[in-house]
Amino acid sequence: MINLIDTRHGTANQHSYSNGNCLPYTGVPFGMNFFAPQTTNTHGSWWFHPEDRTFQGFRLTHQPSPWMGDFSSLLMLPIIGTPNSNELFHLQSSYRPEEAIFSPHHLKIKSLRYQITSELTPSTYGAHLLIQYPTLKDAGLVIKADGPSKWQLSENEKTLTGYISNASGCEDPELKMYVAYHFSQPVHHWQDLHNNLEPIKGNIWQGQDPTLHLSFDLGEPTLSIIMATSFISEQQVHLNLSRELPLSFKDTLNQAKEAWEHYLSKITVTDKDAQKVQLFYQMMYRCFLFPQKWYELDQQEKPIHYDTLSRKITSGFYYTNNGFWDTYKTVYPLYSLIAQEEYGEMLEGFLNAYRHAGYLPKWLSPDERGLMPGTLIDAVIADAAMKDIRLDLMPEFLEAMLKSATTQSENDRYGRQGTLDYLTYGYVPSDYHESVNHTQDYAYSDFCIAQVAQILGKTEIANSYWQQSLNYRQLVDPTTGLMRPKDRQGQWIEPFNPISWGRHYAEGSSYQNSYAVFHDMNGLINSHGGAQNFLSHITELCNTEPLFDVSGYGFEIHEMSEMAAIDFGQVAISNQPSFHLPYLFHYVKQPWTSQHLLKELMSRAFHLGFAGYPGDEDNGSMSAWYLFNSLGFYPVTPGSGEYTLGIPLFDEVTIQLSSGKSLHIQTNHNAPQYHYVTSLQINDQPYTGLAIPHHLLMAGGNLTFNLGLVPPCKTISSEDLPYSLTSETIF
Repeated sequence: MINLIDTRHGTANQHSYSNGNCLPYTGVPFGMNFFAPQTTNTHGSWWFHPEDRTFQGFRLTHQPSPWMGDFSSLLMLPIIGTPNSNELFHLQSSYRPEEAIFSPHHLKIKSLRYQITSELTPSTYGAHLLIQYPTLKDAGLVIKADGPSKWQLSENEKTLTGYISNASGCEDPELKMYVAYHFSQPVHHWQDLHNNLEPIKGNIWQGQDPTLHLSFDLGEPTLSIIMATSFISEQQVHLNLSRELPLSFKDTLNQAKEAWEHYLSKITVTDKDAQKVQLFYQMMYRCFLFPQKWYELDQQEKPIHYDTLSRKITSGFYYTNNGFWDTYKTVYPLYSLIAQEEYGEMLEGFLNAYRHAGYLPKWLSPDERGLMPGTLIDAVIADAAMKDIRLDLMPEFLEAMLKSATTQSENDRYGRQGTLDYLTYGYVPSDYHESVNHTQDYAYSDFCIAQVAQILGKTEIANSYWQQSLNYRQLVDPTTGLMRPKDRQGQWIEPFNPISWGRHYAEGSSYQNSYAVFHDMNGLINSHGGAQNFLSHITELCNTEPLFDVSGYGFEIHEMSEMAAIDFGQVAISNQPSFHLPYLFHYVKQPWTSQHLLKELMSRAFHLGFAGYPGDEDNGSMSAWYLFNSLGFYPVTPGSGEYTLGIPLFDEVTIQLSSGKSLHIQTNHNAPQYHYVTSLQINDQPYTGLAIPHHLLMAGGNLTFNLGLVPPCKTISSEDLPYSLTSETIF
């Protein structure tokens, strides 16, 4: 399966338009570092483009998104000869992208200028490089980084150890990443190209913005380099390196391949269309990159990590590079099916983040960046609790969730924004940025708190927060069916323009941001005046042209451009707020409309290739959306313990579940023109529900979908509807 993956999928991007905003990461699943060829240093965070033919070196990167930027990054470029400049323009080489290997476990590039063939394969904390030079003399390696740095060459001239410091937005502005290299052949001499071109005297270099040139007189044309990194100490980086040294390049390559195959083989898809199968695995690869391990293993193989707040080493797991506003919807529900052990370890890491900061994380990179509305890690916690994952952690998690819900942090990067005002008014007033999103996200988080409290037997807390989770109703305008901001006097903000983006809404307008009431869709429908009004409103949502007003931002942001480009009305599947919109028709007993829309979105908005996504992929969230929907079910409401049924794309699927059981999905009459599920059987028994509980999936067995050309003639009962906190809908 790994042979189906080209890591350049979704990497043809620029600041103004996203086809995924992915980078071609080579690494191990959830590894501490990723590696990718850098093709330009003039486009900021967009330092790779698949159509560039320049190679500036292998970049060690921790960039979760170009909008977040990188930290603790460095560049490694094999060269020939003695350079006379530190400028990458003068050092770079051309390469043939069509001949290069871009695989999750293997990079291979031939520099045409130098005639050097370079290969890299990763490990959890480092990598192994194999560099084939065309000559035994004048072989070189340039190591380039920003910020303060210090390096020391060993007496035998085969080990280089140092640190770099180029963190951005970190609680510790002096965060160091320690690096150790072991070379198969000794360094002949070294120089700092940034400060002078003279050889470095002695074995220590210290300064700013290093561009180190290491020169080798080779005894054989192949130079083997084993490297390791650490965020803990120089001693730890040597320990990490010592664990890599016994391995050959082939050993490391095979281990990385096996690590990927372990995850990719958890879902086996079969279909007459080979490109659909390949696209599935491209998506699946993206789901196991983030979050990244921030912890390391000490001498006793116990997990330890660096706490950037106390600036001390502490015990336990820790994960970073994840924005929960994006990933709670899809990534963690996927782990709950096929990677529960890893999910549990991640939860332990997130709890350690709470112990350090006093608040649960919202966007870690490497520590709290405080971006996006809400505290939606609450959904990650509640979904785990409802699925019996790490119940031992839930008492402390409930304490943490309650603190965010009741206590305003003095540092606005942490916890909820406008907490006290939300508790006072029942909504976040309009003088807060993105107030509508904050209000509905807090209401959903309140539901998640109630779910965890109920599992722990805290009935009084559960009842209180279930009631508070209905606060979203404060902002529903029954006339338009859309959520609108209110001032502190409870008055609607005028004028109202349903296609105006920004200001009161996050990365969208009221169309995209009025239906995130995952936990109480029946209540939302009633707030609209009943099912018929709700149906009219969501039909208008789909059939309204993808127009937008830029006044909230003052310019056209890329999400606007992407919504207009895919032309699916106001269903901006290019961004997370729209992920559940196709399923709204389920709640008014028209699942066939959802099925038609879902199949069209999956078939037309996603593509195999460099322009693979309809918008930002975001830490696996959009890839996991595609995976779930192509399997035929989707977690509309994390924390409810169920999945809403859609329409599958593949002839056959087998899922190896964390329960040890297998789930087999068969799709009959699977053809492009068949947009409707006419019937479903579970273990050969008819199933009429529009949602399926998690425990039923985890028991394994068989799902058989039968597709048809037109919608089936059947009546949907209220008992068949997906979960809603409010039990009755006005029809």
